[in-house]
Amino acid sequence: MNKGLAYGLGAYGLWGLLPIYWKFLHDVPSMQILAHRMVWSLLFVMALLLYQQNWQTLRGAFSNGRVLTIYFVAAIFLAVNWGVYIWSVNNGFVIETSLGYFINPLVNVLFGYLFLGERLRPVQGVAIVLALAGVLYLTFSYGQPPWISLILAFSFGVYGLLKKKAPLPALEGLTLETILLFVPALAYLIFVEVQGQGTFAHAAPHLTLLLVLTGVATATPLLLFAAAAQRVTLTALGVMQYVAPTLQFILGIYLFQEPFDATRLVGFVFIWVALVIYTAESYYLHRQRQLLKAHA
Repeated sequence: MNKGLAYGLGAYGLWGLLPIYWKFLHDVPSMQILAHRMVWSLLFVMALLLYQQNWQTLRGAFSNGRVLTIYFVAAIFLAVNWGVYIWSVNNGFVIETSLGYFINPLVNVLFGYLFLGERLRPVQGVAIVLALAGVLYLTFSYGQPPWISLILAFSFGVYGLLKKKAPLPALEGLTLETILLFVPALAYLIFVEVQGQGTFAHAAPHLTLLLVLTGVATATPLLLFAAAAQRVTLTALGVMQYVAPTLQFILGIYLFQEPFDATRLVGFVFIWVALVIYTAESYYLHRQRQLLKAHA
């Protein structure tokens, strides 16, 4: 297995298994987990920047209002995504989180069409319509939209859209985002500590250690993903991205024993078929371009 493929599978595999990590922190309030994730992520990525001595790029970003604005808004959507995901996992909605990340690639295609002027190919349009049909089916079947799935899909879609406009490399960009999240996160942790509701260093020692390691759990798959993106094609990454929600789906059913009835299955099937069509067409076009280059 080449390094790029190994890094990519490592990144998406870790993302897919993260629900197990958050479940170990089930006794900690979700907002506190989120705040710790922000604080310890910053310390971890800053240590990496210090090791790589890449401070110059980051220093220049603080004098550029446009760059700060982009990363501030990106940080807000990232925080929403993280917070909803953690809350959902620890309240028994792992299957619904998986649906959100199954939908996300099609949200990215839609955003590319709406905001980046990218051409929407007919097959992509069919895939988006099928996914929408699946969401509408779940909405009418249960009397409300699958809010968790939609919030996760669209918050990460907006985050990805903003990162398209963002000028910094992956590590420097993540560092800036976590710097912007650090102050409110730390302020919240101090507030709950003063109120006597803080968990850190007051609960079992393993919970304190797990809270500290949220930074490693957050940054490691992101760094593996960045390494993979430099070594494999976007088509390969596009196929591998389904590893994470597939693992989440399997964990939700078989490990966490969440209910999954025939009605939900029908809604999922619509979205799975949409993804098969979208992925197959992307792979076909990639192969056609490769053949054209080979004969050029």
